[in-house]
Amino acid sequence: MASSASYRAIGRQLGRSASTISREVGRNGGPGQYRAYDAEKQFLKRGLRPKPYLLSGEPELRGIVMRLQEADWSPEQISGWLKHHSPHGKIMCVSHETIYRSLIIQARGVLREELKKHLRTQRMFRHARPHRAAISGGIPDCISIRSRPAEIEDRALPGHWEGDLISGANQSAIATIVDRSTRFTVLGRIEDKRAETVTRALIEQMCLLLAQVRKSLTWDRGVKLSAHRHFSIATNMVV
Repeated sequence: MASSASYRAIGRQLGRSASTISREVGRNGGPGQYRAYDAEKQFLKRGLRPKPYLLSGEPELRGIVMRLQEADWSPEQISGWLKHHSPHGKIMCVSHETIYRSLIIQARGVLREELKKHLRTQRMFRHARPHRAAISGGIPDCISIRSRPAEIEDRALPGHWEGDLISGANQSAIATIVDRSTRFTVLGRIEDKRAETVTRALIEQMCLLLAQVRKSLTWDRGVKLSAHRHFSIATNMVV
């Protein structure tokens, strides 16, 4: 930018499109203020996980949400009202999903616990609408997430992974295994969703890694990993 080169010229040198260069400059101060060092610092800051919820960093917005919640407004009503009446633009708007999560995921400590009683649904957990609860008793000898050690919870050490499936056509799927500390991600193609197929694919992928970073795997309550004991024996990872 200091040489006054156009976005197209910079893009050609870097092997990127002009629109990519334009967005990068625009989100970091514009042509007159862009500095590569400052842009990199902002990029690293934006990439930090876990991200704080909007309500945790906006006391004024949090106060409005709490007052309306105490008046028995639903999160959807609060979100809609803010969109139409916010005097400060988008910074004073929040989605209903963020309100739900701030209420239900109390580890964040964003909203008061007693505000839960104002929710019109009294569920302790919130799921997406298509969600179906796992069939009880389908996973023998499963270990509850409540028993997960503190060193896994605080994301301090690598080697503790979380896994899930991304479903595709004809019963195919992609297994995603993400390290909770480093966010390093392992992907594995799965031909079908049978428990033995999923388990075999996970074993193949995790055994490619060093033993030092194979400590634990957290999976949901679905029966796709009902053969978790076989996985643990093969990888020496607790599930």
